[in-house]
Amino acid sequence: MTLMRFDPFRELDRIAEQTAAATGRIAPSMPMAALRRGEEFHVYLDLPGIRSEDVQVTVERNVVSIRARREPQFQEGDEVIVDERPYGEFARQLFLGDNLDSGGLSADLADGVLALRIPVSEASKPHRVSVDSSETSGDGEGSPASSASGSAPASAGL
Repeated sequence: MTLMRFDPFRELDRIAEQTAAATGRIAPSMPMAALRRGEEFHVYLDLPGIRSEDVQVTVERNVVSIRARREPQFQEGDEVIVDERPYGEFARQLFLGDNLDSGGLSADLADGVLALRIPVSEASKPHRVSVDSSETSGDGEGSPASSASGSAPASAGL
């Protein structure tokens, strides 16, 4: 089962973000961890110093978009000695596989970590299939064709 579809340009984006972040031109993206736990996928995104009202999570089809905004804490008149923290708007998109139920997605922000829970869709969960027997014995006993009514069983068309 997949959480995200393969994106050939993601690695290129990651390298560009690291290079730009190292030069101080743009803020790095939201670091992420993703895992499967039972019948759910859990995604954790680091958003330190961002309030829940400054986070927006939207789902459209199989794309989850996350936007977050961090404002500087200094005020007019403050003398800023060092400021290495990134500010502004951060954005990230996750492409969900067809096996996940994007309608059941939930989000929670605690201790600077945005936690997304995405359930596996019911259609993708393992389910038991009943196995019917179509064996017939050589003497006619117990076979469906030797029933008291003498009629042949209905066959299931596939």
